[in-house]
Amino acid sequence: MPVGKVYARRIAVLASSAALALTGLATSAPTAQAAMPTPVSAATARTYLAALTVRAEGSLTGYSRDLFPHWITQSGACNTRETVLKRDGSNVVTDSACASVSGSWYSQYDGATWTAASDLDIDHVVALAEAWRSGANSWTTAQRQSFANDLTRPQLIAVTDNVNQSKGDLDPAEWMPPRTAYRCTYARAWVHVKHHYGLSVDSAEKSALQSVLNGC
Repeated sequence: MPVGKVYARRIAVLASSAALALTGLATSAPTAQAAMPTPVSAATARTYLAALTVRAEGSLTGYSRDLFPHWITQSGACNTRETVLKRDGSNVVTDSACASVSGSWYSQYDGATWTAASDLDIDHVVALAEAWRSGANSWTTAQRQSFANDLTRPQLIAVTDNVNQSKGDLDPAEWMPPRTAYRCTYARAWVHVKHHYGLSVDSAEKSALQSVLNGC
């Protein structure tokens, strides 16, 4: 795609996200849309959050994404990214290498719809670096691989690439989906994942999550 078109598309996405954040309005996801595993209820998430260890965020010393082997083979020719793209999209067609060649994807974070897989990133709801700072630095490589490719918990979701990149490795005290209608689900997913893996939260993160969950 020409650079000008890429720039224009990204500006449009960011403008749309900003508008959603300001107004609190968002389009609803298509009813037939597949999605990541449903996170625990808000009530359960509040209980889980209360049980999480609260401590200051650890250091990134020694961290590398390579310590979390990701996009491993899931079945046949399909790796984790391709599996999530097929799961989260509508009418997805894949080729013999399991690459998505057509389909439609609704990004829950910002309400945008895409028809090219290249416009989507697979977000780790709890980012790899965030996990490292919250306890994953002491895990084995096998444990980190399981975390980075978890299709059972609400940890992986296909979203607009620019939005995922704006999130980076920020926690909920620093970043929440611009589409406000999805923030409850996001907070429930975050706590679900951290609870399952025994990861800690810092005090600002816990407060932000409590605020969202109390409004669910």
